[in-house]
This record gives sequence, structure tokens and C-alpha cells, in this order.
Amino acid sequence: MKYISILIAVLLLSTACNDSKKKEKEQIKIGQNRAAPPQTSLEKSINRGAVVYKEFCNQCHRPKGKGVGRSFPPLAGSDYLMENRTESIKGVKYGQKGELVVNGKIYNGVMPPMGLSNKEVADVMNYIMNSWGNEQEKMVTEEEVANIVE
Repeated sequence: MKYISILIAVLLLSTACNDSKKKEKEQIKIGQNRAAPPQTSLEKSINRGAVVYKEFCNQCHRPKGKGVGRSFPPLAGSDYLMENRTESIKGVKYGQKGELVVNGKIYNGVMPPMGLSNKEVADVMNYIMNSWGNEQEKMVTEEEVANIVE
């Protein structure tokens, strides 16, 4: 009788575990069948730009784009960035030196050229112009960047 009770308990546990695993597999299959909505060109560019930003810009402008004191201007909520599109692109493409006024504060530092391709410049510009409270209506394109000369 004792063995029958143990056998019944084992069978019940086994059945419960199998049902749980079966449900989990079904949920995975359902999730796999749902396709994520396709990304827009801007969304793809922003995602690539986030990688460029992390690699080239993060150290000075910080992870949240807040900059550092009077040394490195903020990109977050930057009036300069949003009001001076061509100059901002040019600064990322060729480097920046000289006086800038960002959100009412004067910055007079040097940002060396990063050696980015036109596509990388466009991507990082789309990222910073759509992050930390910044919003742009017009996407920066590789062609636009290529047309900006020093």
C-alpha cells in the first residue's frame, strides 16, 4: 500500500511537471510567431547611433548626454544642437573648437575629429537629436552629412 501511494504521488508530480513544460513551450512558440513591428529608417539609425555614441562620445558627454561642467557641453536638452543643425553635424564630422553657447553657458573647448564615416555621423546625430528630451522632425541622412564641408 505504501508503494502504491508513493507511485501515485510520483505519477501526479510527473504529470504536473509535463503540463507546466508543455505550456511553457506553447508560450515560446506563440512569442516566436509574433513578429516585432518593422523599424523605421530613423529607428534603425538611432539604434546604430547609440553604439557610436557609446564608443566615441560617452566619455566626454556622459551616458545621459549631460556633459561635464564647463569642459564638455550637454547634449541633453541642448538648444545649440537643435537650433544649429548644420554646425552640429559639422562639429561631429570635423571636430569642434572655439566658443559655443549651449543653454546660456559659454563653452570654449576642443573636440577632436573622431574619424567617423558619413553614415556614423548621421547615425550618432539621429541618436543625440532624439534622446534626453531632444526631438527632431527631419532625419539626418548620410547624404546630408556628405554635403557638409569644412
